[in-house]
Amino acid sequence: MSLLNITMQSCRSFFSDEEGPTTVEYAVMLALIVAVCAGTVSTLANATNENFNRSAQAILEATE
Repeated sequence: MSLLNITMQSCRSFFSDEEGPTTVEYAVMLALIVAVCAGTVSTLANATNENFNRSAQAILEATE
């Protein structure tokens, strides 16, 4: 049995054992966690890009 089949079977059994509203709550929590993670990564990526640009500019000015 492949890893994908095992994972899918585990997900099916998890969601079938839970009550409907509880599953929806888990899905909402997961969506919020993913949104926060995506926002954090985006913010860090922009800050890192700005820092690299400032460093590159400082190096260029220092070598002129």
